[in-house]
Amino acid sequence: MELEKDVMLTQMQATAAATKYGYDLIVIGGGSGGLACAKEAVVHGAKVACLDFVKPTPHGSKWGLGGTCVNVGCVPKKLMHQASLLGEALYDAQAYGWEIPNAENIKPDWGKLVQSVQNHIKSVNWVTRVDLRDKKIEYLNGLGSFSDPHTILVKMKNSAERTVTARNVVIAVGGRPRYPDIPGAEFGITSDDLFSLEKPPGRTLIVDIGLECAGFLRGLGYDATVMVRSIILRGFDQQMANMVADSMAEHGVKFIHKTIPKSVEKTLHNTYLVKYTNVETAEEGCDEYDTVMWAIGRKGLLEDLNLTSIGMELKNDKIPVNDAEQTNVSNVYAIGDITYGRPELTPVAIHAGRLLARRLFGNSTQLMDYCNVATTVFSPLEYACVGMSEEDAAQEHGEDNIEVFHGFYKPTEFFIPQKSVRYCYVKAVAERNGDQRVLGLHYLGPVAGEVIQGFAAAVKCGLTMKILMNTVGIHPTTAEEFTRLNITKRSGADPTPASCCS
Repeated sequence: MELEKDVMLTQMQATAAATKYGYDLIVIGGGSGGLACAKEAVVHGAKVACLDFVKPTPHGSKWGLGGTCVNVGCVPKKLMHQASLLGEALYDAQAYGWEIPNAENIKPDWGKLVQSVQNHIKSVNWVTRVDLRDKKIEYLNGLGSFSDPHTILVKMKNSAERTVTARNVVIAVGGRPRYPDIPGAEFGITSDDLFSLEKPPGRTLIVDIGLECAGFLRGLGYDATVMVRSIILRGFDQQMANMVADSMAEHGVKFIHKTIPKSVEKTLHNTYLVKYTNVETAEEGCDEYDTVMWAIGRKGLLEDLNLTSIGMELKNDKIPVNDAEQTNVSNVYAIGDITYGRPELTPVAIHAGRLLARRLFGNSTQLMDYCNVATTVFSPLEYACVGMSEEDAAQEHGEDNIEVFHGFYKPTEFFIPQKSVRYCYVKAVAERNGDQRVLGLHYLGPVAGEVIQGFAAAVKCGLTMKILMNTVGIHPTTAEEFTRLNITKRSGADPTPASCCS
């Protein structure tokens, strides 16, 4: 009876809201998080509108519905990473007995690769539009700005204007790449342009944090250099981050450390002269590249929302929210990359969006748990992790109160082609006492994301080293290396295995 009363109350509230406002919910942003929130809200009976509009990049790149992940992020990046791995596999195949005539002359067709990637993206754009229509979510291809907390002025793609109202509004606009404030910055592209680039990138400079792009570009046969201002993979375990960089260098990616660009000039032969300075020694240098790509961070898309009109608090181009994703304006919420201090990961935005919709329209009280979120860096030799870095664990628990188990390993599939196993490595950071609860797991090796996903669930469930060591591994796999961990850093013993089968 109580449940029935709650459901009736929710329906009455929704009806009342629909009478006063045009919608129960307006979602501003058609990326993964916003779409997930909109779809879940409809499941619970809400009337929903979703706004989405993409401003072209300075180089004219634009895309359809689906947000960063689908169009210029996770999806095209993983596809190009896969293309790179397939090229490497051609050479491995010969060692396994495959006869590949003129293998040394096989090269990728950049134009064909880009077209294939874009065809897939456009198919996802279309399916997404159809899905919104089928779920009766009104899609508004326009730019939204607040007139008041419940009213949004929409500047449509066709230049018409429309005013819409809702009881609740969710901001899920995400972010876009930053450009440096230096002369000639306009000559550089970003990840928003790379995956639709018409001409092969050639000799490419990636400035700061674009390791994944540098990795697949090198794997596709292009000269790739990464210019790093400070540290590699800020926020990640630094031992693992440095091993990722060293592994990439082994694959042929070049690094210029402790350096920042000062200017970019276009030359007479259509290359770009980049002048740069070492931040420690002040030594200056320059070099020419066919493509310069900025990967210096992202900024939240706040400028068009007119948030000052509703008194919204902002912090570093992002929106602070409480545990329920609520802003300081009570009926306005934010999810995904636009929120301050949250992991900028697609699955995080999706899950947060769904849970928010359930709380708003489905009588749920479940909050998003942002702890122990797994992630992967799709470098040539992939890195995945879940939980705390060794540095963070030591800072929070004290070095004397943690134990770090580690080991190198040899993937079976690397043996015959004699691929380097120098950086194949796993690490578990755990409490030192009791059953040794696992605080973090780190893996560097093939198919890292596939390996760490299952362990992420185990860590969420309170995995301990006692349980891990008593788990029988699947042999021969790389994932089993976590179950074989028994050497600690504290012991000083050699973590290099003598055999793969004992």
